Amino acid sequence: MSKPLVIVESPTKVRTLKKYIGKTYNVAATSGHIKDLPPREMGIDIEKGFKAKYLQIKGKSKIIKELKAAAANTTEIYLAPDPDREGEAIAFHTADILKGKDRTFKRVLFHELTQRGIEEALNNPTELNYNRYDAQQARRILDRLVGYQVSPLLWKKVQGGLSAGRVQSVAVRIICEREHAIHRFEPEEYWSIGAELKGDGDTTFIAKLTKVDGAKAEIKTGDAAHAMVDELRDNPYKVEKVTRRTKKRNPLPPFTTSKLQQEAINRLRFSARKTMSVAQQLYEGVELGPGEPVGLITYMRTDSTRIANEAAVEAGQFIRDKFGNDYAIDAPRFFKNKNKAQDAHEAVRPTSVFNTPEKVAAYLDEDQRLLYTLIWKRFIASQMQQALIDQVSVGIASGRFTLSVSGSTVRFPGFMTLYTYDEGKKDDDKKQQLPELAEGEALSLINLDPKQHFTSPPPRFSEASLVKELEENGIGRPSTYATILSTIRNKGYVDLVNRYFRPSELGFIVNDLLVANFPDVFNVEFTASFENNLDKVEASEIDYLTLLGEFYASFDKELEEATSHMISVKGVGIETELTCPKCSKEKLHLKIGRNGTFIACNGYPECDYSRNYERDDKGVIHPIEPSFELAEGKVCDKCGKPMLLKQGRYGEFLACSGYPECKNTMGVNGDASSGTGADTGVPCPEKGCEGTIVEKRSKRGKVFYGCNKYPDCSFAIWDKPVARPCELCGAPFVVEKTTKRDGTFLKCLTDGCGFKEPVEKNEEA
Repeated sequence: MSKPLVIVESPTKVRTLKKYIGKTYNVAATSGHIKDLPPREMGIDIEKGFKAKYLQIKGKSKIIKELKAAAANTTEIYLAPDPDREGEAIAFHTADILKGKDRTFKRVLFHELTQRGIEEALNNPTELNYNRYDAQQARRILDRLVGYQVSPLLWKKVQGGLSAGRVQSVAVRIICEREHAIHRFEPEEYWSIGAELKGDGDTTFIAKLTKVDGAKAEIKTGDAAHAMVDELRDNPYKVEKVTRRTKKRNPLPPFTTSKLQQEAINRLRFSARKTMSVAQQLYEGVELGPGEPVGLITYMRTDSTRIANEAAVEAGQFIRDKFGNDYAIDAPRFFKNKNKAQDAHEAVRPTSVFNTPEKVAAYLDEDQRLLYTLIWKRFIASQMQQALIDQVSVGIASGRFTLSVSGSTVRFPGFMTLYTYDEGKKDDDKKQQLPELAEGEALSLINLDPKQHFTSPPPRFSEASLVKELEENGIGRPSTYATILSTIRNKGYVDLVNRYFRPSELGFIVNDLLVANFPDVFNVEFTASFENNLDKVEASEIDYLTLLGEFYASFDKELEEATSHMISVKGVGIETELTCPKCSKEKLHLKIGRNGTFIACNGYPECDYSRNYERDDKGVIHPIEPSFELAEGKVCDKCGKPMLLKQGRYGEFLACSGYPECKNTMGVNGDASSGTGADTGVPCPEKGCEGTIVEKRSKRGKVFYGCNKYPDCSFAIWDKPVARPCELCGAPFVVEKTTKRDGTFLKCLTDGCGFKEPVEKNEEA
């Protein structure tokens, strides 16, 4: 009889585990899921109680063969995929493939890949968790029901290749609704008045006007502000009240997944996906010397702020040794969780506080070092003393006016020695060094400074603030946020402009159609309640088939209605408020064609008016009138007639003035022979080149992508570039490839970078 077999999810873990248990256990990996729903059909039999049809994943035959060989002579199999719902599904499917007479399966949960964590998990195996698997099944089945039935509707009504997803579409809705709020926003003018003052000493400071006649100062116009300045200029100033207090500031808890993503986005400029990729590497094991792989952090997909008592005690000892007793707390500090159902894991923390960032830096790449340092410092800080902040607030009287100023100094830094955080307050006064001021003290006026301001619209979402919004609204789970953010960009529904999300025209259109036709499914409250119900399934409080049945009864009715009544943007289009300028009778409708969105007269074919369009900062649509200027010095290389400079969807291009007899077109640089087409929006990567990459055709008609500055720049590639940086190496763009074996996926062209991400076509990722 051979040794017991431990089966994990990732091949990287095999190396780490063999170091600790290789003498007593065999170790193998599934390399992710080995069974899944079929790729080209829904795979859910609704009539038979939502029975799922699972198939062996294409390309996994070799891995399954190796697993069967590894399990051939053993009756003990320890299933140790990741300790979450997806890991539970992998464990169930692995057990199904390897089931045999007298063979037993135990579930093992590795929360950290250290000797202590591995031995503890193997010594305390559990049974396969049917409730957790049912929760995963419910999510997977519902996503299939939505994706495989709503997406084809979008293909028919809008354009091919689109997708709808239970969570991704709600994320797009949140972004679109924020953009509509920005469009509706009307800025309001207001003024502030600052007074530069001085007491008995030489130090000056700035106090702000806060009250007029005892009420909050609200200055709406410049005239009102300057009238107050005239009055203040002649008034005496006196310190009315000085308030001193010491504020205790507590450290934040160790990271949950979502908080880790938010901090890494804000502090390290990592994307959510990159954060999770690097965290996975730190969890699975890093070699701290030859043949010494060690998992440096605990499992990185968690909603919990719970920490093991021994980890907190270890941190306390480290703090005493490193910083002194003044910085240590008497007993470990623990934090309350918001969600009990997802408390299976600890917070994200270092597996050993003695693996300091300085100690392991030589074994980590730069991204690993930065993220590990963030995780390590946050955890250590959570077990340190409070910071003590001395604050002083000064009220100043000047006739019927009250002015205020405040300042702060750190009395004792406590945890802030290691980790500081922004409380979200923008109070510049706290940065001032105030002189010692006494109540009743007369002050001298140095200067008055009235300033005009305007209220600001609500901000667009960054990656970090969108993750926060999803978390606060209960949309998805932290482990899915990175995929959600990538998916909505890959589908073309949103663009990330200067680190902030903006809906594309396609995003606006699809969102409006989905919200109008599926008011319940793509609703923030519904999506959040479903996530809570998944937690209840895992907690054995509700049955997953009951949950699916209740959902589908409502969804099926909406689907039937939408199939009959959803507007066809390909055909009729969406009515705008604009009247056709050509016939002056019909409304212009927003439509989608082969080259994207445009507006056209609803009176077609009697009226053939159509234009590209743009939106102003209020969201109002404006037609883009075509240009027919003669292109100086450019002649058609087919008929010899002058070329015209025209405006198209992808910018300016040249067209023959002999149209319709001659339909020749070319790029503005005259590269007609290469068949210039759509601009990809990706800057040319050649050093010193200011061109962009455009779609072209070879003389044999094959599509390729090259610089629009040709022949000055000869950069060209066969794969379609996608305007998003590589999340692993930071390359300025990635490319989209399609192969028979792997389907469609994104890939980085940088040598040595292994970034590869599948592009899902039909359903929620």
